[in-house]
Amino acid sequence: MLIVKLNAIDSTNSYLRKLSVEEIVDDFTAVIAERQTNGRGQMGTIWSSEAAKNLTFSVFKDVSKFRLEDPFYISIVTSLALLKTLQFFSISRLSVKWPNDILSEDKKICGILIENVIKYNTINASVIGVGLNVNQTEFENLPQASSLKNVSGKVFDLDELVHRILMNLKHYFFFLERGEYYVLKEEYERYLFRKDKPSTFKDEEGLIFSGFIKGVSNCGKLQVLLQDDIINEYDLKTITLLY
Repeated sequence: MLIVKLNAIDSTNSYLRKLSVEEIVDDFTAVIAERQTNGRGQMGTIWSSEAAKNLTFSVFKDVSKFRLEDPFYISIVTSLALLKTLQFFSISRLSVKWPNDILSEDKKICGILIENVIKYNTINASVIGVGLNVNQTEFENLPQASSLKNVSGKVFDLDELVHRILMNLKHYFFFLERGEYYVLKEEYERYLFRKDKPSTFKDEEGLIFSGFIKGVSNCGKLQVLLQDDIINEYDLKTITLLY
């Protein structure tokens, strides 16, 4: 397991994707940046992070030999690896806000960006980007953001955290390699933020409606129970969960 540490880079995901095109990259190679100048989040958002206080890194994972039921299971595996790590460090009230934001005490402490490498119309590899708020304590204009230090009062060792995350990634990818999809999805759904609670949503046309989150489909769509006992499935771009 190779760990590459960089002082500054535009994006660890972009760096690792480029590297995987130019040369053979070992499985679970990780690239960690002390500072990202153009960190990216879901759907083109920017991930902002104070230098040397947080974990911003990407991991290369070869999935060419997997019989993937759906790419969303890579997201499930990554979410579970992070949750298991944070449990080890006694972080309280953990949940995953669909599809893969990690929350503690209902505030976001971690974001995940997964970019798949396609060859011959199948997923050959994944570049898994993680932004984990660790020792940063102030988040200007981000009232829903928090950090491990904010929720625990402790200062964390970044190297210890990343090694534990990589260990847990290997653990959960082992289940995925064996095709234990049901086990992974069941555990993921246990952590779903606001599962079985009355929640408010906004669709892509701006319509506000209420429902109950029941789970996710095998392809990662959010399953919401609406009036008249109808369960609709929503893609990431078609629905927003409102606090």
